[in-house]
Amino acid sequence: MKVIVADKIAKEGIQKLKAAGFEVLEAWEAPKEQLPELIKDCDAIIVRSATKVTKALIDAAPKLKVIGRAGVGLDNVDADHAKAKGIKVVNTPEATSRSVAELAIGHMIAAARGIGYGTATMASGKWEKKALEGVELGGKTLGLIGIGRIGKETAKLAVAMGMNVIAYDPLVKDPGVPGVTLVPSLDDLLSKSDFISIHVPLLPDTKNMIGKAELAKCKDGVILVNCARGGIVDEDALYDALRSGKVRAAGFDVFKEEPPTGIHKLATLPNVSLTPHIGAQTHEGQQRAGVQIAERVIEALKS
Repeated sequence: MKVIVADKIAKEGIQKLKAAGFEVLEAWEAPKEQLPELIKDCDAIIVRSATKVTKALIDAAPKLKVIGRAGVGLDNVDADHAKAKGIKVVNTPEATSRSVAELAIGHMIAAARGIGYGTATMASGKWEKKALEGVELGGKTLGLIGIGRIGKETAKLAVAMGMNVIAYDPLVKDPGVPGVTLVPSLDDLLSKSDFISIHVPLLPDTKNMIGKAELAKCKDGVILVNCARGGIVDEDALYDALRSGKVRAAGFDVFKEEPPTGIHKLATLPNVSLTPHIGAQTHEGQQRAGVQIAERVIEALKS
């Protein structure tokens, strides 16, 4: 059987596929418009986030049995169409949980201490020491919206730093992390939190779940972090709240439009910490994702 790897994964994952007896087509440097031709005689495809496994691409592969996504979400895979055609879809939801959690904590610290602003102003020859009085994380209340795999990892790190951690997740009865308390509603979490970190998928009921009305319910000076998915926070409402001071600062790794057209409006503000969707982009996380997706594709093809 033949596996096409459309986005680069760890070499250990490639080695596992070859050791299992599969022919591996390493196609991550091929132009994406060539994929429909390259995938024609393949039994499986492995992608990360760059390749979109659309209905058209699936239909171009009559032998396709498995779609492997080295990562958490399936935003770039037409999973419904795959299911309708009897194609298995596998991913690696736990491989990069620690990577994303550490970035979320990093954004909390960066936002709380103005690290981005300090870097930018020093790069222009300024010394803005007086403007950069920050706040500590220790002793503050962190509200986690969602406490799945990444939320739990974030909670562990926050507890270790001396934060009081609460979480809202209607799908969870036990947070699974000592020191974390579940709250009954989103409004309850918003009103109690000094820091808020988002850890839910982008779904119809989570789209713009943090908008103008929700931000108004937050404590004055709250710090908001989103390393989950763009579109969960209304970016226009957040921009206004950051300018007014209602939100003290924000740390964002994900955006409604990726990459944004031109300079994102949040990047024009001094009280933000921004990264270009790098949550899973650690050496260790990608090693785990590459190996795990290879193992899951092998298992799916041999079952």
